[in-house]
Amino acid sequence: MSTVTGQDSENGVDDATLDELNEKLDSYMDRNGLRSTSQRRTVTDVFFRSSGHLSIEELLGLVRERDPKIGYATVYRTLKLLKDSGLAYERHFGDGVSRYEIAVEDEHHDHLICLECGTIVEFENEKIEALQDEIAARHGFKLKRHIHELYGICGDCRKRAS
Repeated sequence: MSTVTGQDSENGVDDATLDELNEKLDSYMDRNGLRSTSQRRTVTDVFFRSSGHLSIEELLGLVRERDPKIGYATVYRTLKLLKDSGLAYERHFGDGVSRYEIAVEDEHHDHLICLECGTIVEFENEKIEALQDEIAARHGFKLKRHIHELYGICGDCRKRAS
């Protein structure tokens, strides 16, 4: 289990996964006649090296630490490209802000979201996964994907409230 919020940076994927993500992106861009620019590469590198669930604004802040000339539109279009290519997931946690996380094949996790401070905790639980498969099978479904989000108040916010 790991706690991840907004701007957790410079601790994203390992080098092998980074190479794989970049290869997939290059292949997608070639197939779709898109060109690679230095600004687009900066955005993708910062995104792939970050962890957590980044909003466009948070990613823009991290990107501008490397290149202050990169604008909002470049970050927005690059995140759309990553989402369209299957390399990023767009998440909505009920606060009206789109957040993005790296889409790594064969990796799955669910989310606990604090309604007070916005902390997002990723977790995995084999019993929950097995139960979901059992329920789906009972109703004649074969699951292909799902989103599991639990909303509540985290321990820190509960302590502050008491």
